[in-house]
Amino acid sequence: MKKIIGIGNALVDILATMPHDDILNTYHLPKGSMQLIDYDFACKLKDNLQHMPLELASGGSAANTLCGIARMGVPAAFIGKTGVDAYGKKYEEDLLLNGVQPHMIKVNDLSGYCTALISPDGERTMATYLGAAASLQAEEITPAMLQGYDILHIEGYLLQNHELIQHTIRLAKQCGMEVSLDMASYNVVEDNLDFLRAMVQEYVDIVFANEEEARAYTGMEAHAAVEAIAGHVA
Repeated sequence: MKKIIGIGNALVDILATMPHDDILNTYHLPKGSMQLIDYDFACKLKDNLQHMPLELASGGSAANTLCGIARMGVPAAFIGKTGVDAYGKKYEEDLLLNGVQPHMIKVNDLSGYCTALISPDGERTMATYLGAAASLQAEEITPAMLQGYDILHIEGYLLQNHELIQHTIRLAKQCGMEVSLDMASYNVVEDNLDFLRAMVQEYVDIVFANEEEARAYTGMEAHAAVEAIAGHVA
């Protein structure tokens, strides 16, 4: 059985079920997107959600994927960065509870969290305060972390750090690994299009993309976009 290690933003999710989409307009958050926000914005948004049903869960795209994989019996591990605080402690504990081996880098900073705003139609809009996760650097990822694993799964939300992505992918290839990439969100694809295309065509073996992300990557309609991405990866 292949062993999988992932890298991504270590974020605690605050899940808010909204009765309507008015709050998205209030905070100028495009529905269905992921927006990076600063600490002040995060605090204001969090305060404005206290009257709504809230649920706290450890998250982050790559970590969620690895938890699902581990629950199916596949050996899985996760690389991420948190603060030395309650959120950081909860994050690592949740990984272990789900059977994922944590490779956490810890710093004296606030752990990141993502406010996931869930619309009545089920669409989610994410406002993300990265906190400590944003300080994950290329030089912190070493060959020793990847040894013994067959597949590296990369979270597309890390694309704001081109150096980190490029360094980690190249290390994986040097270790003889396959590389898997989740395209994250259509606006992330649009903001990093040239770099993303270069990485996919040169290094990536497996791509995960929904219809909106595929369209953003290729400029084509959904069916043709999926075929075009498959051709690039092949």
